[in-house]
Amino acid sequence: MRIRITFSKQGALRYTGHLDLHKLWERAARRAELPLAYSQGFHPQPKMSLAAALPLGFSSTCEVLDMRLERDFALDGLTEQLNETLPPGIRVTSIEQVDERAPALQTQVVEAEYQVELPEQADPSDLKRRIESALASESILRERRGKKYDLRPLIESLEAMDDKIVMLLAAREGATGRPEEVLDVLGIAFEETRIERTRLIFSPAKV
Repeated sequence: MRIRITFSKQGALRYTGHLDLHKLWERAARRAELPLAYSQGFHPQPKMSLAAALPLGFSSTCEVLDMRLERDFALDGLTEQLNETLPPGIRVTSIEQVDERAPALQTQVVEAEYQVELPEQADPSDLKRRIESALASESILRERRGKKYDLRPLIESLEAMDDKIVMLLAAREGATGRPEEVLDVLGIAFEETRIERTRLIFSPAKV
């Protein structure tokens, strides 16, 4: 049985890394007495996968985890049960059963939406001008890990709303837009902002 868990990640848990998050979910599943399926070999690992790794310091309202169980399990009341075992900052919002034969969760993500809370001193008119300039650019050359790439085609949409920026970025394997890179292009230090992932968009052909 394969189940899909949607959850939020807030507060101090924003600084929990990918591996620690897996361990956290394994403990929560055990406490909820879920029949977790494990891999074979000398170091069996629970068969769990996250849709897209969330950078340290980012919060989220839309994280998605696939978990495989050894047998069928009633999902009634499981959301509340898991929330009782999870630490503050992680909260399950929905659980559903998905097709065992569906592609790996990571391969289904195509876009991610982020909201960025801006510093109080941000100038709205200047910000609007910078956003328009970025969107009008044919290419925005950047460098990551010693390799150059074009950020512009990874920006699906970008707009300022009150004291926030909302951006929709490509999140495909090998073509992932990073919010901090977009902020750097706009001349905003991401350390002075608060970034939250608000939506993951999956390929309709593969869901």
